[in-house]
Amino acid sequence: MNKRRSVMEIFPERVIKLWNEWEIRVLVLISLLLQIVLIMLGNRRKYIPINRIRVILWLAYLGADWVAAVSIGVLSNSLGDDCENDSQKTKKIIWAFWAPFLLLHLGGPDTITAYAMEDNELWLRHLLGLLVQFGGAFYIFLLAWKGMPLNILAIPVFVAGLIKYGERTWALRSASSSHFRDAMLPRPDPGPNYAKIMGDYTLQKSQGFNVSFKPVTEPSAKLNCFDPDAPVLEVGYALFKTFKRLFADLILTFRDRENSQSFFHNTTWQKAFAVIEIELGFMYDVLYTKASVSYCKWGHLFRFVSLSFTVSTFVAFLLIDKHENSTIDLIITFLLLVGAMVLEIYAIIVLLSSDWTMLWLSKHKKASFCCQSPILLLAGKRWSNSMAQYNLLSLCLKEKQIRCLGPLLRLPYVQEMWWKYHLGQDEGILHRFSPLYKMLEEYSYKSYVNVSTDLKALTFEHLSDKSKSVNKEQSDQANAIYKQLCAGRGDLVLQKEKYKCDINLGWSVEEDFDRSILLWHIATDLFYCGDDKDQNLESPDCRATSKLVSDYMLYLLVMRPFMLPDGIGQMRFQDSCAEAIQFFQDNKTSIEGRTEACRKLLKVNTEVSPLKVKGDKSMSVLFDAVRLAKSLKSLKTDGEHWSNGKKWEMVCHVWMEMLCYAASQCGWKEHAQQLRRGGELLTHVWLLMAHFGISEHFKISQGHARSSVVVT
Repeated sequence: MNKRRSVMEIFPERVIKLWNEWEIRVLVLISLLLQIVLIMLGNRRKYIPINRIRVILWLAYLGADWVAAVSIGVLSNSLGDDCENDSQKTKKIIWAFWAPFLLLHLGGPDTITAYAMEDNELWLRHLLGLLVQFGGAFYIFLLAWKGMPLNILAIPVFVAGLIKYGERTWALRSASSSHFRDAMLPRPDPGPNYAKIMGDYTLQKSQGFNVSFKPVTEPSAKLNCFDPDAPVLEVGYALFKTFKRLFADLILTFRDRENSQSFFHNTTWQKAFAVIEIELGFMYDVLYTKASVSYCKWGHLFRFVSLSFTVSTFVAFLLIDKHENSTIDLIITFLLLVGAMVLEIYAIIVLLSSDWTMLWLSKHKKASFCCQSPILLLAGKRWSNSMAQYNLLSLCLKEKQIRCLGPLLRLPYVQEMWWKYHLGQDEGILHRFSPLYKMLEEYSYKSYVNVSTDLKALTFEHLSDKSKSVNKEQSDQANAIYKQLCAGRGDLVLQKEKYKCDINLGWSVEEDFDRSILLWHIATDLFYCGDDKDQNLESPDCRATSKLVSDYMLYLLVMRPFMLPDGIGQMRFQDSCAEAIQFFQDNKTSIEGRTEACRKLLKVNTEVSPLKVKGDKSMSVLFDAVRLAKSLKSLKTDGEHWSNGKKWEMVCHVWMEMLCYAASQCGWKEHAQQLRRGGELLTHVWLLMAHFGISEHFKISQGHARSSVVVT
């Protein structure tokens, strides 16, 4: 009977021996490399939206814990096998010295504790990992104990590793949804003693007195109004302490609204967006880094202990006798010590240059020149300041090459497959690999542009006008009015006295929100291509801004549908694409470029509604959008046609209202998730709306309405 060979017996004995000798060394060096990647890229994802950074960071985040844990297992197994051989054990003492460094690596850098929000919920798993991995490292320490200098030097590194791992676990626990929410809950408030008041009322009434209640006017607490000229860092942190409750889905009070409005009604759009950037920067730090641990007194103490222990170990290592150890092991140990020190020093530099430190300096008047200088204050990037763009007509006209597949798609057979795939007629290879192909297609047609100053200014002006339109004297109706403002999806703009076009265009914003986005996106594109820039001098900003927001909203619909209200936007989008591709294929001999394609679409007779002609099986809105574009072109008031400037102004404000509606309907978890992807414009608009009071989170409209018993 043939003996079965194990997998390792396939390799020559020399290779196996070499692997056994270098296995732990390679793993330890990989662990150190992954730590360098994490600390260098951990904070960069806050302001870099590209996928490459996230993929590299994701691989490093998952691999760092795995490699460190496996290394501890390999070390314990290696030392356990040789525990009876004193000479071998002495030679491998330096390997055991690496174990606390692996514990240090498991603690991770300060710049990233959680890759995603879900990682915070796994803090109990990390706590168990802390216990298990510390036990494994301590077991290695005991196996190799000989009372030698290296054994003693491992103790301070153990302390530093335990501190780092404990900090990470505590930071994850603090950012988990339940603990984050509980930390912001106010103290229990029983309110006025109802039983006692009613007892007095019953007693007086039983004695024959005429008893009634009289409201007691309580002195109103002084509003904590913000000085418009105060440093934005201090204002941002003060507002962050209040409005971080939005990220736990907690309610706010009318006093919070008035405090915030007192600042935003009296400031510029530049300062308003700077404050919001600071708030969201603090929020990112709390959710994804060790900020909740690092920026407190205990955190400063732990940082001092960790750094001092690491430096002292390095100095002591240079002084002890190391002649018994191999050169390669000494080099690796030296790299581990230097790496640990450099990572600690880099973490301290990041800490000292953070908004948290600048805030402390500002409050203590230690460096007012730094905090009050707008150049130095805003020099550090807090988010990407970019918005993604995605265009339906660009996709249907194949204006870009799909990355990795560009040369292949030029082949006639492949082009035919592409047409059939988008028309839903292909069951071939593209259909089988549709998820991968769709991902490559979306990645290729998505682009990023900077958020323009015009867009920020128009958004601020739009929300400021809405907020100021609420009459403060009608406080009883204020919440209902703010709720109505949140629900505006373009209809409030169309109903304005200035435009009065809700009768002609109201149908386009009355149905599902995803349908409205597609209708206005295609219509804006058709109007944009058919509009001459030279004839649009009255309002060039509104024209460009409308196009930016239009492509951004389609990006949200296609690639971030979870940030929009529930609907069938994906089905409508693919059906609209299929109809557009079919139309362009039928007219491919006469269509050259997007401008010509738009003209061809606008020439189609749309007197009869597409629903009556095609039925409702297809969800396409292509020719409904053509009807909308024609209506926009023919807008008139009292027989006079609108100027292009007025048309683009109205279109821009419709998009502003749609953008604000999408922001208000997006859940707090989705907003929080985008902070790690370079930030999202929608999140900034959502927080700006809340600061203007346009949010449904303001529930408490008054304090204790106390009454006293009046006896007559």
